[in-house]
Amino acid sequence: MRSVNKVIIIGNLTRDPEMKQTQNGQAVVTFGIATNRDWMTSTSERKKSTEFHEVVAWARLAELCHQYLRKGKLVYLEGYLKTRSWDAEDGKRFRTEIVLQDMIMLEKRSSSEEDNEFLEAAPPAEEIPTSALEEPSGENIF
Repeated sequence: MRSVNKVIIIGNLTRDPEMKQTQNGQAVVTFGIATNRDWMTSTSERKKSTEFHEVVAWARLAELCHQYLRKGKLVYLEGYLKTRSWDAEDGKRFRTEIVLQDMIMLEKRSSSEEDNEFLEAAPPAEEIPTSALEEPSGENIF
């Protein structure tokens, strides 16, 4: 039986990417991204909701994220979900992250265009080439 684990998100970085190195010297970067959702209730009341996501990038893509991305930047991200677990003093902990496979930097619209309140992806300011990434298996990165 087939299954699919794919994430596509357009959102804003909630913090600057943080770069680390594994014991083998491979680059890994982590950052947060926020996505927004707007809807109207049956009583025509406008509602908004924000979701926060953790993102991990490896190797050359990690280096590119660290070099070009900053808090507030609008980005298109593709990847897959991965849940890590570890033992903490107060019990077992879990963290679900988006493992990044592709990233495109987008431009925000000017304030006059924002009145429309619909998110449209502008053409990429520059498309960053990404090579095939292989996530190290079984390595403790933190």
